[in-house]
Parts: sequence; structure tokens; C-alpha cells
Amino acid sequence: MDIDDFAARFDEEPGYLDFARVGPIGRTVQEETAAQVGLLTHARFGSLDELLTGQDERSRRAIGALVGRDADHVVFQPNTSQGLMHAMFGITGGVLLSPAEFPSLPFAATRAAQSLGALEPRWLEAEHGKITPGTIREQLDDDVAAVAVSLVDYRTGYLIDLEGIRQVIGDRLLVVDAIQGFGVVDAPYEVADVVASGGQKWVRAGWGTGFLALSDRAVERLAPVWSGFNATGDGEMPVDEVPDPERSAKAFQVSNPDPVGQARMSAALEEIASVGVAAISARVAEGVSRVIDLADEFAIPISSPRAVAERAGIAVLRPEPEELTVLAAALHNHGVTVTGRDGAIRVSVHASTTEETLGMLRAAFVSFATAAGR
Repeated sequence: MDIDDFAARFDEEPGYLDFARVGPIGRTVQEETAAQVGLLTHARFGSLDELLTGQDERSRRAIGALVGRDADHVVFQPNTSQGLMHAMFGITGGVLLSPAEFPSLPFAATRAAQSLGALEPRWLEAEHGKITPGTIREQLDDDVAAVAVSLVDYRTGYLIDLEGIRQVIGDRLLVVDAIQGFGVVDAPYEVADVVASGGQKWVRAGWGTGFLALSDRAVERLAPVWSGFNATGDGEMPVDEVPDPERSAKAFQVSNPDPVGQARMSAALEEIASVGVAAISARVAEGVSRVIDLADEFAIPISSPRAVAERAGIAVLRPEPEELTVLAAALHNHGVTVTGRDGAIRVSVHASTTEETLGMLRAAFVSFATAAGR
């Protein structure tokens, strides 16, 4: 499959530029969902075992292929936040992270500290909203056991330097919330110890799809505090006893996952793998460049990174405060779907973003410029 074939499998409405919030599912995921719901609806003889057990292995293989881990180092999660909770509750020592991260990370760290007292949040002061290897190096000390970052900042669109961060933190655990880049960023996930993500944004698998991928070091150091009955032994449900959790990624789950959700995630990731993350990333980068060029044409300030190496699928428009409402109204009136937050407008593109959609964005900018008296 080439990138054009991949893009043609999606049918979001023209004007949709909000993939950083949610990615509309495509035909492959729709068809997979219908097939699995059909199995669940009819419960034909011999079909449920494949639905209930086969999808787990399939999803872990598909996830592992994209994060550079074998299936045994991956466990399915209902969302990113639950995966991060598993990780943070399992850490002993200081965790260096920014309070400006998407709330999933600081909430997980704070709740773990409040509940167990084994983790100590160490709040990182970012430089102009960017977390860099140098910034982290300056704030490390011997009491920091782990560093937690977002692959792509949800507000600024900044893509972090994972390899550089790994170099400066040594053998400390590196925890990555990957949701704003997973599926469209060809990142070196293998340098991270914990990768958590969901599939409802750039992967376009819908809600209830997520994972936790662990390195050997993470499996060794993280305590599986929140570990259920299916996280022990050889897969048989323990009866009349509560055995210790298995020392593997499997330990970091609470109950049986949703097999239909796993099938959706698998179908989406298998489709991504068939075209390649690099090809998707290149098409997304081209789309973001088009958005930046349009903003420049109408003198709308951009606060997100311009360099391709420092961005993923997000461009952030930051007009003058008195012009924010005018711009938001113009986008709304032209049917352009974006996210407004903290005095800025976040525009996010995907490989399926069309010329029609970019034309609608340009028309909104024309209306904005006219209304603003430019």
C-alpha cells in the first residue's frame, strides 16, 4: 500500500483539522469492528475463543512492531492514562517531569506520591515550553530515578529529542507519553523504558485502545502495584489463591481487555505498518508546512516549531489577543474544526488532509484578514 492508498481509506468531513484531539476512524477499522461485533453478536460455536484470546496476541504483536518491542513486552491498556498510572505507581524514587505536561502524567505522579509515598515528583522547569536534553541535564541529581516526558507536547507541538534525553539521563528509567505522536512520528521508541499511548488520536483506532510497552529494565524496576487476576501464571485464572504477579509486562493489567478494542487497534496499526510510519510522517510534515505557509501569508503568528525535526502533526496559531475571537469565528464560519486553548488555536493535520480542507482553511484566513482590517 502506498501513502495515497492509505489516505483514501479515510472519509472525514472536509475542514477537519483536529487530529490531535481525535482521529476519525477509517474504513479498515470500521470493517474490523463490524466483523468482531458480528462474532460477539452470534457467538457461533468455536468463535468466542478466538475473539477473547486471539485478539490479545494480535494487538501486542502489532503494537510491538511499531515500538521496537516483542509482544511479551507489551500489555494492552484501555487508554494512555491508565498505562501511565501503572508506571508511576510502580516507581520508587524521584521522577523528573514538567507540571505543564498533559494532565495524565502529573496526575499519575501526584496520585502515586499521595497514595504510596514511594514516588517523589520533581517538577521540571522547561525552557520556553520546550523540554530539551540540556534542560533535563541541568536539573538531574542522584535522587532522580526516572524522567517522564511527552513525545510531542500537546500545547506547543514540540517534538522532543528522545535519543538526546536518553544520553543525558544514563540508566534512569525513561517514561514516554507517546499519544501525540504515535503512528505519525518515526521515533526511536527503543531508547525508552516505558512507552504509553492510546489509539484514538493519530492511530485512528477509536477510544478504548491503548498500551504499555516496557523494556527489560522497566520490568525489573517497576513494582506491579495495580495487578489483577489475569496478570499471574500461565494464563489460567487462579482459584482459591492470590499468587504473585508475573514478572513481565503482563503484570501491569487489571482485568481482561476489550477484544473488539484490541481488534480495532490491531487493524489500524497493521494498516499503518503496511505503508510505513516514515511515509505517513513525511505526508503529515508536508501538511503542517502548508498550514504554516498559509499562516505566514496572512501574518498570523505561529508559536509552534517550524523546523521539521522539532514538530509532528501540530501547528499552533497565536494571534494577538484582540484578534483571537475574530480568527476563531472565521474558522467556525468556514467549517474548519480545530482546538482553541490558552489564547491559541491548535491546527493538526493527517495524511488524509485534502486540498479541499486546506482551501477551507485559506478561505477562513481571508475572512479573518478582512474582518481584522488587514
